[in-house]
Amino acid sequence: MTITRTFDLLSNLKASFPPKDDMLARKVQGQWIKYSIDEYIEHSHNVAYGLLALGYNAGTKIITICSNRPEWNFVDMGSNLAHMIHIPVYTTLSKKDFLHIFDHSDAEIIIVGSQSLYKKVAPIVAEVKREIKIIMMDDSDEIFCMSRLEALGREHKEQFAPIVERNKEEISPDECCSIVYTSGTTGLPKGVMLSHRNLTSNAHGHALRQVWNWNHKMLSFLPLCHVYERTMNYEYQELAISIYYAESLGTVATDLADSRADGFCAVPRVLEIMYGKLEATGKKLKGIKRIIYKLAWKFANNFDNYNKRKYYLAKRNFYDKLVYSKWRAALGGKEMIVVSGGSSIQAKIVRTFNAAKLHIYEGYGMTETSPVIAVNSPADGINVIGTVGKALGGTELSFAEDGEILTRGPHVMLGYYKDPEATAEIIDSEGWLHTGDIGYLVDGQYLKITDRKKEMFKLSAGKYVAPQVIETRLKESPYIENCIVFGENQKFASAIIIPSLPKLKNYAQKRKIQYETDRELIASEEIVKLIHAEVEKVNKTLAAHEVVKRERIVLDDWTADNDMLSQTLKLKRRNIHKKYANLINDIFKTDKSEDK
Repeated sequence: MTITRTFDLLSNLKASFPPKDDMLARKVQGQWIKYSIDEYIEHSHNVAYGLLALGYNAGTKIITICSNRPEWNFVDMGSNLAHMIHIPVYTTLSKKDFLHIFDHSDAEIIIVGSQSLYKKVAPIVAEVKREIKIIMMDDSDEIFCMSRLEALGREHKEQFAPIVERNKEEISPDECCSIVYTSGTTGLPKGVMLSHRNLTSNAHGHALRQVWNWNHKMLSFLPLCHVYERTMNYEYQELAISIYYAESLGTVATDLADSRADGFCAVPRVLEIMYGKLEATGKKLKGIKRIIYKLAWKFANNFDNYNKRKYYLAKRNFYDKLVYSKWRAALGGKEMIVVSGGSSIQAKIVRTFNAAKLHIYEGYGMTETSPVIAVNSPADGINVIGTVGKALGGTELSFAEDGEILTRGPHVMLGYYKDPEATAEIIDSEGWLHTGDIGYLVDGQYLKITDRKKEMFKLSAGKYVAPQVIETRLKESPYIENCIVFGENQKFASAIIIPSLPKLKNYAQKRKIQYETDRELIASEEIVKLIHAEVEKVNKTLAAHEVVKRERIVLDDWTADNDMLSQTLKLKRRNIHKKYANLINDIFKTDKSEDK
């Protein structure tokens, strides 16, 4: 059947696939709680009936704040079946952002996952000058909860089922069904209005590139409130791929192994951490095992997916038997499909995972485009490393004179909620959405992203520098955990670097560098020279005006919790610049002849 509204996914599951007892699953205290297709449909309809029984009308805004769990889907489908608008929100936002979204969205209901979230959210809701009902997903004797909502729905099914059935007939694919607040790297979040068609056409577009089917299962751990993970979940539902929700970010590896999943979605930071753990494993080995691991590691880091020579494939199979298969075994033993998005990923990570049959396919998009614009395709055997693949079917691409990527099609949002001026700034009169990203087509087909337009800065000599490209290359160093490149209106670019302390300590131990504290370590002459040498390696690949002339090492962590990173782990440049204003001033106020 043709899927044009989100709840059409439920009808399609029922009509197009055999019964399945694990369409959705959630791990609770070590046990998987599973829901069949029929149970998923029943819970979703009960939520719809319950919302109507509470007296809420079409157009009611419903916020969800929870970790990934099947109940999120029950609310997602239930609210849309009741002709209401779902607003999924991160659990980790600041009070300021929560308050802004609660107030700006006009939400009348907030559904939280647990009692701890209830205690966090309830005092903030009390500050909103509007009555908002709070419902909790977990069972409770004191707080109105989902089980009571569904019981109310079952009790009034006869009264409200005809309304829901009429909604299925009458709701237009082009109506707003969700508002997604951007995590954003600057300013307050904006509410992106997405229609049924936005979400379902986008999910269908990447479902056509998927090779897994109803016999497979995927682990989900990126927040469902982010539209990337959300439409991937819609893709899985369109194909009846089982969705297993990880217990937490800290249990992903265990949950992959326990569920024996066939893949997952990730952001580059997650894959960087996994890559680092694999690298560390080899360094713990001794003798011949260490030598073999090192050879397999080098081969994987330079793996060519398109080299079909017999000798090359035999070599890969040899290392697979001795090393790579052990990696897969630790994650459940399956050959996997892994989709990476949110920011650029280092080529060596893609090559390494691909060598081990943990195939990484990089994609690209933004909340305002529902979100996928382009992605490499398993179905077509296309995985052009360094690009984000071909545009989805029905997705138009164009480029402005300055290289900015423009896109048009059914994936482009309806607009920003209550903000026509901001909408007009990003979508022009011809319907082209201006992404703010700079890029070009490789071989006229494969989209390559080079930087964020707003993140580019101009040196005092008038030359532009694209920092993200340089930062990605710097992070290829094993000694650099994270970094930021800056230099607006200065003579040259500079960087603040967060080092990988475990790697530095290992380096110091081997070279007998004496230190008492971590701060003494990073200030030591040998470590300063080491980091500078790593920067110089990157500088050799850059144009003269892009070269990082000075760098400073700091020990801080940059996280979403301390507001240095967005919820999708992108640098919040404004906040980082503010935090290190004195250090940045110090970098540029000194005058060294070698920097001229």
